[in-house]
Amino acid sequence: MTTTDTSILDIRDLTLSFGSLTAVDRVTLRVDEGARHALIGPNGAGKSTLFGVLAGRLRATSGQIFFNGQDVTALSEAERARNGLVRTFQHSSLFLGMSVLDNVGLAVERSTSQPKRPWPSRRRDRAVTDAAMTHLESVGLLSRPSALCGALSHGERRQVEVAMVLACEPRMVLFDEPTAGMSVAETNRFAEIVESLPRKVTVVVVEHDLDIVFRLAERVSVLAAGKLIADGTPEEIRTNDAVQEAYLGTSSNEALFGAAS
Repeated sequence: MTTTDTSILDIRDLTLSFGSLTAVDRVTLRVDEGARHALIGPNGAGKSTLFGVLAGRLRATSGQIFFNGQDVTALSEAERARNGLVRTFQHSSLFLGMSVLDNVGLAVERSTSQPKRPWPSRRRDRAVTDAAMTHLESVGLLSRPSALCGALSHGERRQVEVAMVLACEPRMVLFDEPTAGMSVAETNRFAEIVESLPRKVTVVVVEHDLDIVFRLAERVSVLAAGKLIADGTPEEIRTNDAVQEAYLGTSSNEALFGAAS
């Protein structure tokens, strides 16, 4: 079986158990190609764990994952990334002692499978440098290629990570709590970058900042205790009693979503 015509990601009865603990509990979900989709839920809901299974870092106990019409359930994380399914992490994965250009250049090379020579030699490859600079321009860091990543602000590091993801030429990006620790200005800048991404890149984001969720997402899925309890438009999720109870233990939606309205 393959996915529907509009779905790029099709998750079917996906379960991940650690002994007696079920972290992801028979989740079935579809994400349309080109969508801006958010995954939310209270702490411990299983959101990042589900991302780990989708990206291939964790192996599902049961169920299937179809990506771009292909069953990728048994594929490794690297194989899924080569197929265009790429994940970012809550914590920075940059080489902090290297420059912005160096980090993005390495990502360009991984995506093009170029020979692994010492980096100074690679940097002289004009095609790699040009591609890296193009990605830096897309995230607003064209003026800072020589800056060490360790000297950047938290928000700027996230911008570099987005450039590195774009260098992989993804079909889908899984953003795992991308705005955690950001200032208001940095969060706004990140949202602008996501909004500027081409529609050929599908975006799924795990995010606790509901203002960002309702700014970016056209569809929202909600996890609680590993189960998918709601899936719908932002407006449907705002008024869903099960979502309110999962977050607050009450069906009053004003306290949770009033600021995001």
